[in-house]
Amino acid sequence: MKKLICFISLLALFSSCSDSKKENQDHLVFRYNEDGNITSLDPAFSKIQTNIWACNHLFNGLVQLDDSLNVKPDLAKSWKISEDGTTYTFILRNDVYFHKSVYFGKDSTRTANANDFEYSFNRLLDEKIASPGRWILQNVEKFSALNDTVFEIKLIKPFPAFLGLLTMKYASVVPKEVVEAKENDFRSSPIGTGPFQFKLWEENVKLVLRKNPLYFEKDEDGNQLPYLEAVAITFLPDKQSGFLQFVQGKLDFISGLDPSYKDEILTQKGDLQEKYKNDVNLITGPYLNTEYLGFRMDGNDKTVQDKRIRQAMNYGFDRAKMIMYLRNGMGTPATSGMIPNGLPSFNNFKGYDYDVEKAKSLVQSYKKATGNKNPQVFLSTNPSYIDIAEFLQREWQKIGLDVQVDINPPSTLKQAISTGKVSFFRGSWIADYPDGENYLSLFYSKNFAPNGPDYTHFKNEEFDRLYEQAFKETDVAKRYALYQKMDALVMEEAPVIPLFYDKVARFTRKNVNGLGINPLNMLDLRRVKKDKE
Repeated sequence: MKKLICFISLLALFSSCSDSKKENQDHLVFRYNEDGNITSLDPAFSKIQTNIWACNHLFNGLVQLDDSLNVKPDLAKSWKISEDGTTYTFILRNDVYFHKSVYFGKDSTRTANANDFEYSFNRLLDEKIASPGRWILQNVEKFSALNDTVFEIKLIKPFPAFLGLLTMKYASVVPKEVVEAKENDFRSSPIGTGPFQFKLWEENVKLVLRKNPLYFEKDEDGNQLPYLEAVAITFLPDKQSGFLQFVQGKLDFISGLDPSYKDEILTQKGDLQEKYKNDVNLITGPYLNTEYLGFRMDGNDKTVQDKRIRQAMNYGFDRAKMIMYLRNGMGTPATSGMIPNGLPSFNNFKGYDYDVEKAKSLVQSYKKATGNKNPQVFLSTNPSYIDIAEFLQREWQKIGLDVQVDINPPSTLKQAISTGKVSFFRGSWIADYPDGENYLSLFYSKNFAPNGPDYTHFKNEEFDRLYEQAFKETDVAKRYALYQKMDALVMEEAPVIPLFYDKVARFTRKNVNGLGINPLNMLDLRRVKKDKE
């Protein structure tokens, strides 16, 4: 009977029978669609964006990121790092409560403490759990709760980006009583400390979250967060259908720019089409994703192993033109290395801007030196990149290069890249954590694929030396200087062709306020308000 009453209450909130009721409730509910399904509400499995967004509504960790990617307090109100950079001591808040649950006994809730973090981290490492996020603790020697409000982590060796790793949802705190209750499936009935609490999940249909009345955070005026009463997430698998729901006012927000509707909503320059300006807000900003093409440096293709060819291809196309015509302006030309412009260590040096004459000269130099009058290169990509591949093919033809495009299914291409079966391939790198090291790890020789992310098999002794030195550098400015030096070195050797630094594109209805944007494209609804329409 209780479940029936609960369900009827939800229907009253989200599918009200009367127009007046809907009008009264609508500004309290934030609605969005996920075209990809949520596979788990357990933060230990927050690997894909759909899971990450849901877990961000439900859980907290020791630290968090603001929209400028600065590490800020979350459940840890402060922390200290030892001089050698290996010991992190976190002082926790004592006013944070788990969402109410029958598994907490008589009081239905309790405060989160350092022992909960010790349990949560041990669970992340548990091989039986098989969490895809256990890697974030790979450099950790040990961790322990010194008392209820002090949690200590000791690293095997210094890793300056460690705090950034702890902002990932994998590192969220979870309660042992609920996780280990035999009659409860934590995957589908989670309990956290976040701004919203779990209410209903009908898989592949709808997920409903309600405001957490015990949430600890307040705004600058002392008002409790979040402002919204509920979040309703639907799961229409077709992006165009989701877009139509948004246009009709049935959704408050869509993220990303899909080819099925990009020309409908945006002009070629990336502005809103006139017919949507009165109803829709466009929010854009840098996204920590660098789209690139990579060369296998130790493969069988001798043509791409010549630096003149790699540099010529870097110079031989107009990135700005490509972004305008094929991306509706959603991106920034990647002329300054692999570290994207959403990171503070971004190196704004002049790399490979469009220079067709220089590109032709390098190709001619190669032909003269090798006697290869008709050099041919094979680019392996996936179906979603055909338009860009064909654009590049035409541009490189103008500088004297014959580039053949080979289309592969995404899974096949990924396997071929990892095992070195392709010599020139399409790639992208989305940051797992907000530090330039994330991108530079692609070129560290000890990370050779398939055992690491160095898919190009780039190897350079000076780069490796600087990379290892950066791990020991605790001064942020000096570490960033090392990152920039490494990025410039990689660009000189050109094992990759950076294409563009991606942008986040968010569309909201006009009555939505307070939805920020950040380079990790994290969805944070704590400060979102909706005006009555």
